[in-house]
Amino acid sequence: MTPEFWNLVLGIGIAVCLGALAAVVLYFFRQWNKLERLLEESEKGSYGEGCRELQDTRESKLFGQLCRILNTAQYKETQAVDEKNQVMELISDLSHQLKTPLANIVMNMELLKDSTMDETQKKDFLEHTAGQAAKMQWLMENLLKASRLENGMIDFQADNTPVKGTIAKAVSAVYAQAAGKQIQIRVEEFQDFPLYHNPKWTAEALTNLLENAVKYSPRGSCVRIGISRLDIYTRIFVADEGIGIPEKEYNQIFQRFYRGRAVEQEEGSGLGLYLAQLILQCEKGYITVASRPGKGSTFSVFLLNQG
Repeated sequence: MTPEFWNLVLGIGIAVCLGALAAVVLYFFRQWNKLERLLEESEKGSYGEGCRELQDTRESKLFGQLCRILNTAQYKETQAVDEKNQVMELISDLSHQLKTPLANIVMNMELLKDSTMDETQKKDFLEHTAGQAAKMQWLMENLLKASRLENGMIDFQADNTPVKGTIAKAVSAVYAQAAGKQIQIRVEEFQDFPLYHNPKWTAEALTNLLENAVKYSPRGSCVRIGISRLDIYTRIFVADEGIGIPEKEYNQIFQRFYRGRAVEQEEGSGLGLYLAQLILQCEKGYITVASRPGKGSTFSVFLLNQG
């Protein structure tokens, strides 16, 4: 072999090595650029394209792990923001709802300092103050309960349980209130049978419906409770002879703190129907309403025949 041949081979070898080195450098440079783009996208909260692009390379496993870490970090950040917003909303709701009863308590306490007030007046103011304090306690308990149900922090178990005892518990909870207005609560006769529900929580939902029925019904009227079995669900209805609800408000009445125009001046918080709906959703059930202003309302609770 001549020296010229070996020089040619050497030159070709050097060129191949330089080319391979350049390819390796270019490859890692491109990978670095992709990784850089991925991190830039992650800062903006969107890196789906970057992840898909990187997953086509030999480093897909490493980059896939990085994508999962970034996804987890973003999810936790979003979750933290959501939880912060929920806490702020809860505090805002509590502040708004507690403002009036708290102001009443402060005013009553100032009036009670009046030395010229007789014992009868003092007793009246003390009773009113106690009532406002009880209202504040009820609001806090139920608002916290609603918030925990919304966020899945309350996880109660439902099962196929006889329903007659659940209805009886709800009726007994409002019996005194109904008797005070001479309102008759009439439960239609039915054979007891199991439905998919939690007796304690379902009784609370039905109690909220009955309390509304009694509250917004005239003295001496009647509230009816009945049951009808369907193929998948069983319907439990609560029908009153009260003021009724306009059709345009059907969806709004199940929102938190919503008060219909016809009852804005009545005592109430707008939490009862909202809580009832949350409870039934946890049991795979639901609630509907049918009403006519001045002709009463019928709320229907639907529970699964078998869970």
